[in-house]
Amino acid sequence: ESSLRLPAPKDVMVYSYNFRSSLRWSPVKVDRGLVLYTVHFKTGAFNQWDEMNCTRVAQTECPFPWSLKERRWTVVLRVRAELGQVTSDWVETDPFVAERNTTIGPPKLNSVTARSDSLLISVTPPFASEAGDFLQYHVSYWENATTTTKKETRTSNTLFKIGDLKEMTLYCFRIQVELMTHSHLHLLGLQSVPECHTTTIS
Repeated sequence: ESSLRLPAPKDVMVYSYNFRSSLRWSPVKVDRGLVLYTVHFKTGAFNQWDEMNCTRVAQTECPFPWSLKERRWTVVLRVRAELGQVTSDWVETDPFVAERNTTIGPPKLNSVTARSDSLLISVTPPFASEAGDFLQYHVSYWENATTTTKKETRTSNTLFKIGDLKEMTLYCFRIQVELMTHSHLHLLGLQSVPECHTTTIS
């Protein structure tokens, strides 16, 4: 009987970045034939499996459909391999909640304006916010000569200033986003790569 079963997909994981989520897995290798995959999902509210938009597909990734865009829903997914009439066992994921389990990327840096005593910084959030979201930007900055002493500032504005700087001095900064939702969850995003600018002469 076991010879009539395919090996189950391995490394089955939900990948989620800035609330764009997909299920990924490692390909199942067989001697001949093209292995296809089928993905189902169920939500915490309804305990029944539904088809995703990935039924008998060849690729090893299945993006979440628009119907699963609710960030607060608990979603469980499962995938199996199929070859003709032969199938593998289903492999289920752990429950996934985007609001808790997504990875938030750094904000997009639009512009930096150097002045003699400050840097004026404009950023765009890494994702479109929803009602009840509160975004805060954590900015750490340092004088390039003394990388050890970092200063921190926090702001909820997308246009903000790092002040009290020395003139004609190179300063570097990194920014990360903290998302606070109306359900009082705190998600801290990834830090941006350091960006360095020299203040002007007054």
